[in-house]
Amino acid sequence: MGMTSQINGHAFIATSLSVLTSDGCPFSPSPVGAPCLLGTTPEYEQYEVEGEVRQGGNSQLAKKNQCVSGVTVQLEMRSLWEEFNSLGTEMIVTKAGRRMFPTFQVKISGMDPLADYVLLMDFVPLDDKRYRYAFHSSAWLVAGKADPATPGRVHFHPDSPAKGGQWMRQIVSFDKLKLTNNLMDDNGHIILNSMHRYQPRFHVVVVDPRPDSERYAQENFKSFIFAETQFMAVTAYQNHRITQLKIASNPFAKGFRECEPDDW
Repeated sequence: MGMTSQINGHAFIATSLSVLTSDGCPFSPSPVGAPCLLGTTPEYEQYEVEGEVRQGGNSQLAKKNQCVSGVTVQLEMRSLWEEFNSLGTEMIVTKAGRRMFPTFQVKISGMDPLADYVLLMDFVPLDDKRYRYAFHSSAWLVAGKADPATPGRVHFHPDSPAKGGQWMRQIVSFDKLKLTNNLMDDNGHIILNSMHRYQPRFHVVVVDPRPDSERYAQENFKSFIFAETQFMAVTAYQNHRITQLKIASNPFAKGFRECEPDDW
C-alpha cells in the first residue's frame, strides 16, 4: 500500500470500528443462542443472513459490499472448542496478559483476492452478571450484577491489512492476542472482568479506497460468532476438568510447571 492509501485505510477502519461499537458500551450484545454449561445465553442476535443484519430481534436491512458479502469463515479445532464448551470453558486473565487456549484460528473463503482486508476481534459480555464457582456442585452460580464494564478494545491481526489472497492461503491464527484484568493496561491487551462470561467476535473489514468510504462503513464489514468459543474469564481455573483438558490438549501443557505463565 502507498502512504495515501494507508492513511485512507486507517481512516476507513476507524469509521468501521465506530459502526461496530456504536450499539452499546463497550460493544453491542452478542448473538448467541447455543446452550452451554455456563448457563443459557441471552436472546441477542447480530449476524449476517443473506444481506440482512439482525440485532436484538429487530431486522435491519444492510446491503453488504460484494467484497465481504460472500466471505465465509470456518473455525479451526472446532471439536476441541466443543469439548471445552461442554465443560464450561475458562480462560485465564492476568495482570501481564495471558494467551488464549484453545487459540482462536479460522480458515477464510470468499474474499476478493486483490482487495485489502483488516481482520480483528473483540469480546462482548454474554450477560450482566458476575459468577462464582460452587465446588460442591461443580457448577457456576450467579453471584450478583456484573462489575462496571471494562474499556472496550479490539485486537487487530498483526498482518492487517493484507490482500484477500494472502488471508485465504493459510489458517489465520490470533495467537498474539492476550487477555488481562488490568484496567490500566497499556500494552493493548483485551481487558476483561474475572468471573464474567464473554463471547469472542471475529470481524472482516474490507479497506474501501473511495474517498467518502465512511459513508459505506456499515456495508464494508462482516462479523462472525462461534457460540462454542464463549468462556468464563478467571484468574485461576475453577473446574478441575478444565485444568485436566488444558493439560491434555495444550502443546505447551508442561508450561504449568516449566515455562513462563504467558506462554500457554
